[in-house]
Amino acid sequence: MTADGGLAAWAERSGRRLGEGPAGGGLRFAFYGRVSTEDWQDPVTSRARQREQAEALVRGHGHVVAEFFDEGESRAVAWGRRPQAAALIAALADPGRGWDAIVAGEYERAFYGSQYASMAPLFEHYGVQLWMPETGGRVDFASEHDERAMTMLGLSSKREVTRTSIRVRTAMAAQTRQQGRYLGGRPPYGYLLADAGPHPNKAHAAWGRRAHKLEPDPATAHVVRWMFAQRLAGHSVARIARALNEAGVPCPSAADPRRNPHRTAAGWTLGTVTTILANPRYTGRQVWNRQRTDTELADPGNVTLGHKSVQRWNLPDGWVISDRLAHPALVSEADFIAVQDVNAARGPTPGEGPAALRQYLLAGLLACGVCGRRMESAWSNGKPAYRCRHGRTSVMAPDPAQPRNAYVREGTILPHLPAMHLLLTTPAARARRRTRGGADARPASSPADVIAYLREHEIILTWDPAAATMQARAAKTAKTVTAKTS
Repeated sequence: MTADGGLAAWAERSGRRLGEGPAGGGLRFAFYGRVSTEDWQDPVTSRARQREQAEALVRGHGHVVAEFFDEGESRAVAWGRRPQAAALIAALADPGRGWDAIVAGEYERAFYGSQYASMAPLFEHYGVQLWMPETGGRVDFASEHDERAMTMLGLSSKREVTRTSIRVRTAMAAQTRQQGRYLGGRPPYGYLLADAGPHPNKAHAAWGRRAHKLEPDPATAHVVRWMFAQRLAGHSVARIARALNEAGVPCPSAADPRRNPHRTAAGWTLGTVTTILANPRYTGRQVWNRQRTDTELADPGNVTLGHKSVQRWNLPDGWVISDRLAHPALVSEADFIAVQDVNAARGPTPGEGPAALRQYLLAGLLACGVCGRRMESAWSNGKPAYRCRHGRTSVMAPDPAQPRNAYVREGTILPHLPAMHLLLTTPAARARRRTRGGADARPASSPADVIAYLREHEIILTWDPAAATMQARAAKTAKTVTAKTS
């Protein structure tokens, strides 16, 4: 044995083992933390607590040299879709990133469900350690014990979220049905928020929180009543919106801009009127669960990005309706139901049969030769057609100086497509396609064949109503051909 301890001691002194940080300096840590909401958590306090816990965990082993902290991100959101977590992932591949390990102040702030199982192989691949308070330090990626602990924590985190969601939804349903309680959000147009006394929850009441209820807004409630009356009289939604715009009645975002900062306040639209006429709370009943939140893969091609939330409307049989009136009604229940019957989607027109569906073969392929806009699909006399109103909508008054609406029936265009198809392709190109086979290896013999070719080659058809001509332009070849359709 040598004086300096032999081969083993020499090997231990030589360099640093993977992940041990610079010689004599300990590990360099990147701290990761997260806070989901600002309504119920103070980001500053939460960050300080998580950072303190992380620094206490690594004390004596190294020090924190970088920080990645996500604010306003749910734990259910995958790392790749959290801004700061995504930045941390991007830094992993950089050898000069300046840190050797990741430390989190709390498991639930970093991982949820199976997220650890998705991220651990990435950390291991780049030789980056992971330190967690729940394991008392470094997570051993090769240890079955640590793997089991992380899996159980992930399931526990997911169970906590699921249990909380069920508890909250059950409570909100009971509060709506039995108490008619106002559960928050922007009050509907036509109503104002009014004080309803101390909060029913004693703890909230002790903090000074007040309950609220809906009261008719003197400035807008009569507008809602008028809209329902007009709809019951048989007027269309477009006519109601146009009348409101012509009368100069402020739309909801203009009537209360402070409550609607995300709206343009440009005027009444079809969507605005439709939404008001479909809101059951104008009957005086409190209604909850008109919308639900579904989850679906953020990217089916990359399951590591996890799931995203999607808002969808529930059918009326899924609504929760209060047993009694919760606020003054602006319309009777009978009138509201009658309006919904007017708004109900109609089936096929008489004589078409149940299997006859409205199909527009050229949707998205036609442009207006007058203004250049894409033409919209419009059913005309039982047949598919296309029109362009040159930017005018149904909620705007007609402008005499504006060009007349352009209309063209689908049946007018379809017979000319095979000839245009032949003009757009060269003999040499057709020969090459015949040798390869495929959809356009033979002359197109049906509208479906031609339309498939148009979409594949990004060909736009421009309809000129004055000259009754149709021009086709292939974006890939810049070739243009014109056909007379009359």
